[in-house]
Amino acid sequence: MRLAIVATHPVQYYAPWFQCVAAEPGIDLKVFYLWDFGVTDQHDPGFQRAVRWDLPLLDGYASEFVPNTSLDPGTHHFRGLRNPTLPARLHAFQPDATLLYGYNFVTHQRLIWKRDRSKTPLIFRGDSHRLVRRTGPTEWLRRRWISSVFARFGAFLPVGQANREYFRHHGVRDDRLFFTPHAVDNDRFARAPEETQRAADQWRAELGIARDHRVILFAGKLQPKKRPDDLIAAFLRLERDDVTLLIVGDGELEAALLAQAAGHPRIVFAPFQNQSLMPRTYALADLFILPSCGRDETWGLAVNEAMCLGKPVVVSSHVGCARDLVEPGGNGLAFPAGDVDALTAALRDALSDPERLAQWGQRSREIISDYTYARGVDGLQQACRALGAW
Repeated sequence: MRLAIVATHPVQYYAPWFQCVAAEPGIDLKVFYLWDFGVTDQHDPGFQRAVRWDLPLLDGYASEFVPNTSLDPGTHHFRGLRNPTLPARLHAFQPDATLLYGYNFVTHQRLIWKRDRSKTPLIFRGDSHRLVRRTGPTEWLRRRWISSVFARFGAFLPVGQANREYFRHHGVRDDRLFFTPHAVDNDRFARAPEETQRAADQWRAELGIARDHRVILFAGKLQPKKRPDDLIAAFLRLERDDVTLLIVGDGELEAALLAQAAGHPRIVFAPFQNQSLMPRTYALADLFILPSCGRDETWGLAVNEAMCLGKPVVVSSHVGCARDLVEPGGNGLAFPAGDVDALTAALRDALSDPERLAQWGQRSREIISDYTYARGVDGLQQACRALGAW
């Protein structure tokens, strides 16, 4: 089976999955990228710095970059991906099925609406959810429009429960949904645990964090939707002298967060850590927190990463993975998004019993062992067979 994947740009979470798909007997894969962010030095507005991932994102599968003629390339606006030669490139490859990541750019819309539905079937993968309900007079029109777009696809690859419900809300039948879980490279994060822990211990010393302190970790872009300010506010209410809060990342809120922390001796800031350094980052932590608020935290793959290192997790109710990856009282806790009192209570609860916290971490390892690229390949194969593409 010849499978084409149309992706916006190389992503550190997706490239290993593409490698797994390409290694599957009977699949001839080619990925068509619409932009070269991630493999070239380019400004990331979320981190507010130039970013190039330090892992090989193009190895192990066939790919090509389709020229992007946008005057302002990027995924921050509808016209940021304009690739007029994509249809010809796909035609030359002659795929039996085409998998699209996303639908909300010029290139996607042209491909979706100008193709003949009797020809190559389309498969869709996205991770949107409705954990934050939209309201207002335009919501009905929005739902109708998205449903009309989805009607052009033959199969969908939901990444989790909230995403599955999103597809159902827009008229997608259950027999067109094939579970393809969001995953990270579990093996890379779990590899060489002793070496990773040594690196974490050395970094702890460099950061000046006491060896006997428990560490609460936030790692991500310092931007409003991630709500790191809520986490600092909750931490300040803990009033414990044996716990350190580590904030890892860069972004627009950095100055405001530093002011909020006001030189607190147990709130430590560290800059953006590239992918090769993330295992040691999680290894340093005793508890990982993702307090995001709003509809934009569609999954939260940092939670997967932390769980690979056996870390308990606390997430807000707006984080897309909450129902899939977090067992309240089993491997962590969930709290109402934006509720600092509830977040404070969750931190106190999680840190109240060290032995239970360690048990939560072990349960995280068990849960995440089922969220793998291999399961994603299974879901993709099922979708292709259902479409008669294989």
